Amino acid sequence: MTTSPDSPRILKGGIVLLDPATSSVVRVIVLQYNPDSLSRTLQAQATGEATGDRSEVLRLKGPPVETLKLEAEIDATDQLEANDPTAVRSGLHPQLAALETILYPSTSRILANHALASAGILEILPIESPLTLFVWSPSRIVPVRITGFSITEEAFDTQLNPIQAKVSLDMRVLSVTDLGFDHRGGSIYLAYQRVKETFAALPTGGTFGQLGLGALP
Repeated sequence: MTTSPDSPRILKGGIVLLDPATSSVVRVIVLQYNPDSLSRTLQAQATGEATGDRSEVLRLKGPPVETLKLEAEIDATDQLEANDPTAVRSGLHPQLAALETILYPSTSRILANHALASAGILEILPIESPLTLFVWSPSRIVPVRITGFSITEEAFDTQLNPIQAKVSLDMRVLSVTDLGFDHRGGSIYLAYQRVKETFAALPTGGTFGQLGLGALP
């Protein structure tokens, strides 16, 4: 899909992977086309719901649990028309693999843990994955865990490489409740919440008259 050089520059959504120990950037994955929609769900974390204690009903024990869902399209048509050697040889396999391997521990870590187990090490910690950030403009940069991931491959070349696909991503935002205040992801989450609070302060307040009220009962 070609665009005019006079067209406005459109920001792309994507995913950034950070090393969990050093916070250095491991990979930046840019979505080829921005999804038409982004679904968000927020579930309040209130203290009184579980206990039924009316004195706690207005208290919040932390940020809400926020989940995100999107469907992105990936297409190798332009690259194939330009005779891009990677697209000709592999189709969309590289782009799909970059997303899929977010959910995989590396083979080197799997083999290292296997070697430790074979050597008789009794306690082996689960493999820590990179810190995953979902980026949807500079105002929305959030640490997430991918909780659902599906791929629909819709067209193939003569070698059965996928050349058109749709990717569905379900993500859970990781807050300071999940990561803690000393974690790099925790500070990124707090910056995300501060942006929300800044936006929330922009609209002017309404009036009782707009609600059809003279005063509260």
